[in-house]
Amino acid sequence: MKTLFLLLTAGIACADVSPYASLQQEMKLAIARGNAWLATQQKAEGHWDDPETPAFSALALTAAVRDPNRKAGEEKPAHVKKGFTWLLTNQKEDGGIYNKGLSVYNTATSVTALASAGDEAYEAAIVRARKHLINNQWDKGEKGKPDEANDGGIGYGSKNDRSDMSNTHLALEAIVLSQKIIQDGKHGEQPDLDWGAAVQFISRCQNLEETNDRDWASNDPKNKGGFVYGPNESKVESEKLPSGKTPLRSYGSMSYVGLLSLIYAKLSPDDQRVVAVKEWLGKNYSMDENPGLGAQGLYYYYSAMAKALSASGIDKLSLEGGKTADWRKDLCEKLLSKQRENGSWVNDNGRWMESNAVLSTAYAVMALEQIYDSIPQR
Repeated sequence: MKTLFLLLTAGIACADVSPYASLQQEMKLAIARGNAWLATQQKAEGHWDDPETPAFSALALTAAVRDPNRKAGEEKPAHVKKGFTWLLTNQKEDGGIYNKGLSVYNTATSVTALASAGDEAYEAAIVRARKHLINNQWDKGEKGKPDEANDGGIGYGSKNDRSDMSNTHLALEAIVLSQKIIQDGKHGEQPDLDWGAAVQFISRCQNLEETNDRDWASNDPKNKGGFVYGPNESKVESEKLPSGKTPLRSYGSMSYVGLLSLIYAKLSPDDQRVVAVKEWLGKNYSMDENPGLGAQGLYYYYSAMAKALSASGIDKLSLEGGKTADWRKDLCEKLLSKQRENGSWVNDNGRWMESNAVLSTAYAVMALEQIYDSIPQR
């Protein structure tokens, strides 16, 4: 009886220690299958998909090096080494890693991949690319004053276009992840982002009248706290309110990106911008769609959700009516249910290139890896 009691209590203890134990095993298998499929899609030259867009390769490489199935200190597989070698051949004199254009998008995703590899041999390239991202921060008005709508943000790489939340968050992520490489000074004095201007830009993309100086910002229940694509642009059609104001509509993926950007900028969890976006996300919590956009950008949305809620340290997301959601379990189960027999994922809705299985699979694998890494160790 004593032995039986010990076995039973040990089982209870294990369940208490690892409430996600079963899902963790399923995640590892799904990640391994996803990365194995991605490996089959690598071209002979070392890149994935379109060589003119190094971001495809960078995302596939990030998924590969973050795989929890890899042992600490384990040598990178040959195809991964080849992929990084190809990626670095695309670095330009200005430090950016790109080809025809979209220099920020391609460089930011490349820096994230290179930094995730943890290889000292990549550091010099990372430092140069990091500087390229910082140099692309907008400052069109008086120096140091974010007086133009796009100031403080970062766009695709052309200051004749506009800044946007997607490229800004990718650049911030790359800059933050590469910070540890420059902090000891061995690469000399390095520039930094104007973080105050960045926060101003981020605030100008949020529906929150108290902190957004744009006329369109609204605290109406449907939009308050959520984010839009840019300070003058939403990907969702707007509706005129009874007050006569026509706000830019908040939507899911940009709201997770907005939360993540506020965290990168080191705003307190008590900051009203952080509180407001979490409330919007709780009201619009969904695994079935990118709120406001349906199936458009769904895998980007899943990846952004995993990153933002992990970085927030949220175990259970507060929903309306006092309910909570175990977002890790919900997102994991949704992604597992969508994996195809060959190990890949694909979005039937082709907007933003998600009908490209390489892109959607990389997003899905990275989301699962983020969930896996964020599970609390009790």
